Amino acid sequence: MKIIIVGLGDAGSTLVKHLAEEKYDVTVIDSNKVLVDRITDNYNVNGVVGSGASKDTLMKAGADTADAIIALTHIDEINLLSCMQAKSLGTRRAAARILMPDFVGEAERLKTEYSIDYFVKPKLDIAEEIYRNIGLSGFIKLEGFFGNEVQMIDLSVNENSPLAGRKLMEVKHDITDDITICSVMRDDKLYVPDGSFEIQVNDSLGVVTDKAKITETLEKLGIEQHCCKNIVIVGGGITTEYLLAMLKNDRKKITVYDNNIDRCRNLMEKYPYVDVSYAEGDVTEVLEEESLEKTDVLISLADSDVTNLVVSMFGWAQDIKSVITRVDKTSHVKLLHKVNMDITVSPTELSVLKMLRFVRNYEIGDEQENGVGKFYKIAYGLAEVMEFTATDGFARLNVEFKENSFKLKKDVIVAAIIRDSKLIIPTGTTQILKGDTVIVATSKKNHIRNLNEILV
Repeated sequence: MKIIIVGLGDAGSTLVKHLAEEKYDVTVIDSNKVLVDRITDNYNVNGVVGSGASKDTLMKAGADTADAIIALTHIDEINLLSCMQAKSLGTRRAAARILMPDFVGEAERLKTEYSIDYFVKPKLDIAEEIYRNIGLSGFIKLEGFFGNEVQMIDLSVNENSPLAGRKLMEVKHDITDDITICSVMRDDKLYVPDGSFEIQVNDSLGVVTDKAKITETLEKLGIEQHCCKNIVIVGGGITTEYLLAMLKNDRKKITVYDNNIDRCRNLMEKYPYVDVSYAEGDVTEVLEEESLEKTDVLISLADSDVTNLVVSMFGWAQDIKSVITRVDKTSHVKLLHKVNMDITVSPTELSVLKMLRFVRNYEIGDEQENGVGKFYKIAYGLAEVMEFTATDGFARLNVEFKENSFKLKKDVIVAAIIRDSKLIIPTGTTQILKGDTVIVATSKKNHIRNLNEILV
């Protein structure tokens, strides 16, 4: 599959890394020669220096024969035009990132006007992710990738966790049978656990559960959602605006700090129910002068990763129970995960995950039976969770999991089944029926692309 990537910022470069590792035929385009040279030196990909909105540049990149173009520059108009130009030259599919609210609100019209098949909207998506995790401590994060029935949870096991020292079969019997633990990261090594696997302190777990039972499940896992009457947000950009709109009817006391006076004025006009403070100079110095004793949630959405990291450490030192931080660079995300200091949200990670899903769906083909639907990387990208729809073509329809003929590949778990809009956590007597949505967790080494490929 031949893919053109336009834009080599954090998201574009990270996507190139994933696609190159999976041996896709990739050509990158960027107007910065240094970035193009760096990528082509480090990965087995081709590079073209120029604007992705230029037909000449796109032709040099092979747009007339490309299967897909993915535009990830920081300028929405260039992303839209790149996709439109590539499609006019013969590229089969196009995906673009859009950042500005005006474009996000017109996404459906833009799909038609610019002949674009798929959009990612990271600022809106990040706001939704933050809203979902307000009040939670840093050792847990609720992911929102799998729709209305399935809740993905990233959970770090601490000394007080009821999971510590338990085998998975004991967790099912003694704590809750409403979850599937589908991945464990321990000392940077991935485990896809079976029933005899014993959970240890500091393990990082990927958990699937029923979204309708999430409050009950968190309680059984010993996880408290802290009071969140007082929320402090650092940074007044677009993501903050989306988040403030979501919080409008929640009756919270919200304070926003920003060091841009024009943004402060804009927020005051749009959101009169919010206290907006101009933080002249270093925002962390302003926070030190303010009393945060009554702050329940600290959310850092500044433009700089460095500022957000410092704000996180400040919140941690102040013993604020729920700290949520936006970071772009993958190395910074891993750093905060290591110390479990707060919940991290990354526009880069989210954009990359959604573009990988776009590539997988195109690779399989919408018309192919049992092909992958929703797709998510967990355990620092070493494992994958994906969604399939079972059709007549699945080789083990109506066979109980405990039967010898129903044998899964190594490092593959059927984490959940959705049937008639209800989630089923599988047991030995569970069967996959025609029409079921099947959630599968697997090591990325298995390269699962079709539901039949989970079988030995």
